[in-house]
Amino acid sequence: MDDFRAQVDAEEPSFDLLRHCAKRYDVSLMAAMLKWIELAPKRTIVLAVRDDHVLWARSNRAAFISGAYLATRKMTIPVPSASIMHSRNCKTQTAINKKPAFVWFRKEPVDMPLTEISFVANQYGITLGILLLPDAQPRYWHQDKNETDDTGLESTIDLFERRGQTNIR
Repeated sequence: MDDFRAQVDAEEPSFDLLRHCAKRYDVSLMAAMLKWIELAPKRTIVLAVRDDHVLWARSNRAAFISGAYLATRKMTIPVPSASIMHSRNCKTQTAINKKPAFVWFRKEPVDMPLTEISFVANQYGITLGILLLPDAQPRYWHQDKNETDDTGLESTIDLFERRGQTNIR
């Protein structure tokens, strides 16, 4: 694991990097992706796509905790038509594109960016993908400063009083 970490630390995520690791450790590209996701520093999701639907997806801990995950066991998830992983947008074997995170994850802010990295594996009929998100915005952050103090946090006592509960001071 230490050698794998040394290979990927301080490197930009790419399928070239993951192919290098797969060859170095004599594993499949998917296995290298799944091991890399454990070390990914930011919110990251790896996935496989076939026929414009997500076959499987795995989020790292930071992404999962923030709600950025694709529950492929519970439902069939179509690939957004604006994604480079959609069959009509796949022009090359590898591609990188930036778009709003809202395209993949409806709960993310509209202005939050997302980076898509795709690799078309023609021999298997699938497209592998990486979704990179910036750090999550805290869910407790309020845009309405009338309800919050200068730090963006509302005190518990103020919350109780605003909801009509008796003062506990």
